[in-house]
Amino acid sequence: MSSLPYLNGYPPNLIDQIERLIDNNKLAQYLFSRYPQNHEFKNDKQLRDYVMAIKNQFLKKSAPINKIQYDNKLHVVKNALGTHTYVSRIHGSKLKSKNEIRISSIFKLAPEPFLNMITVHELAHVKELEHNKAFYKLCTHMLPNYHQLEFDTRVYLTYLETQKGEN
Repeated sequence: MSSLPYLNGYPPNLIDQIERLIDNNKLAQYLFSRYPQNHEFKNDKQLRDYVMAIKNQFLKKSAPINKIQYDNKLHVVKNALGTHTYVSRIHGSKLKSKNEIRISSIFKLAPEPFLNMITVHELAHVKELEHNKAFYKLCTHMLPNYHQLEFDTRVYLTYLETQKGEN
C-alpha cells in the first residue's frame, strides 16, 4: 500500500511519478502550472449558485436540492470531500424528500476544476446513489475529463497533506 492514501488504487507507475515530484519539491509546480487559478465561489450562496447552474444544465428534471453548503468538518469527521444526503419523511399522506449537498471547505481555496469535479460527483448521486457504471457515465457526461480531474484532485489533496507535514 502506498504512503499516499489519496492515490491508493492507482497504478504504481503513477504513484511513483507523484512520489518523485514530492521528493524533488516539484509537486506544487506541477499542479499550479496545470491549474493556476483558484475559483471565486467562497461562500455558501456563491457555491449554491455554482452547483445549481451545473444541475440546471445537466439534471433539469432531477429532484430539487434543498441545501448546498461548504462544510468545514466534513473531511475530518466523515473522511469525505463531499456528501449527498437524501432524506424522506412522511407528512400526513405525502412523502417529502430533501436532497442536500455538502462540499468540504478544502475546496474553498482550490482551483475551479477541482470544485467542478466534486460538484459533478455529488450531483451524480442525485440520480445514481452507488458508484457504479451508470454513475461514472453520468459524471463523464457532465464533465468529459472527469477521471483526469478526479486523479488531479487526489494529487492536490496529497499536496495539501505534504504541506501540513512541513508546517
